[in-house]
Amino acid sequence: MKVKIAKWGNSLAVRLPKAVVEEVGLKPDTEVDVTVQQGEVRVKRLRPRYTLEDMIAAIKPGTKAPPSVEWGPDRGSEILPEDEYSRGEITPENIHEHAARRRRHRLG
Repeated sequence: MKVKIAKWGNSLAVRLPKAVVEEVGLKPDTEVDVTVQQGEVRVKRLRPRYTLEDMIAAIKPGTKAPPSVEWGPDRGSEILPEDEYSRGEITPENIHEHAARRRRHRLG
């Protein structure tokens, strides 16, 4: 697809056609990685990276843990030592409260 380079302030810009934007799923403010490979400019959409804290913060208060699945007896290296969560001493609510306290502390 042929497009023209335009001047944008002190930089140059490429206007992406609607068909390209829709196919790749770009939106305004989407971050992309721009690289030069063998004399060609490449623009690659960056996938979001979620931290454990981000995912825990997305858990709605009061969310119940999913039911356990019985996979049969443990065999070999997948056997994990018991921890507070597996013993039921920590719940998703505890984890959510802890993340909220950390956010409040970080924000001052």
